[in-house]
Amino acid sequence: MVVVRLPASVSPSPTSRGGDEGVLRALKHSIRSLEAGGMVDAGAIPLGVTPIDATLGGGLARAAVHEIAAAGESAMAAASGFVLALACRAHPRAVLWIVEDMGLVENGAPYGPGLDDFALAPERLVTIAAAKPRDVLCAVEEALRCRAVGAVIGEIRSADRFDLLASRRLSLAAGSRDVCAFLLLAAPGTDASVAATRWIVAPVPSRTSATGPGPPRLCVHLTRNRRGPVGSWNLEWNGVERRFDLAPSLSQPVAHAAFDRPHRAAALGA
Repeated sequence: MVVVRLPASVSPSPTSRGGDEGVLRALKHSIRSLEAGGMVDAGAIPLGVTPIDATLGGGLARAAVHEIAAAGESAMAAASGFVLALACRAHPRAVLWIVEDMGLVENGAPYGPGLDDFALAPERLVTIAAAKPRDVLCAVEEALRCRAVGAVIGEIRSADRFDLLASRRLSLAAGSRDVCAFLLLAAPGTDASVAATRWIVAPVPSRTSATGPGPPRLCVHLTRNRRGPVGSWNLEWNGVERRFDLAPSLSQPVAHAAFDRPHRAAALGA
């Protein structure tokens, strides 16, 4: 178990005028960060899917918090794959995955050789186990201030542990640097949040062929977007380009051709 202890804050003396002005400046900066959704002079991380990037105003906001929730317990693997693909596009530096002990027991750790499909070298992914949800949130907040980290994933089993206060703290920490924070939840959250985006992810059937199932497919619902509208898309993993593409609307023919058609109908292509 890894427990990160946050340093105790030092409050200025009530009689110190300079200290009061410093606190006011810090509060004004925090309010501007919250109003911008934790995005201060930051760019965007394109997903490579034109409709989604257009909806997001160019891509995922950097220096912000993004929530990715599984539609159900059985969809946790799909949500994990989606958040890992997003984190890999955020920055070439290390990716930190912080998870509860119970999450590792139930779902296991990411498979090293499989990370190559996401263009992520196994040594770039650092996994940290914490005993309780509050330890996960503390570790995520501390990791967002580390210059060696390009993206931080915090996996929490219970969505009610991530409340408005926790989301504000993480948003401020992410806004202080060009780092994305991804909160991976086992169920969709309903509490208020300052997260830049909220997603619900579920698996959908893949294309099948004579050689077996095709690339993985996901259904992603963007339920919150501080930059504009929301939407829903079916995505298919492109193993060659190592990114998601829009899945075709039909994965299988509507009906197979009949083998016992009359000769005249066959000739006419009916």
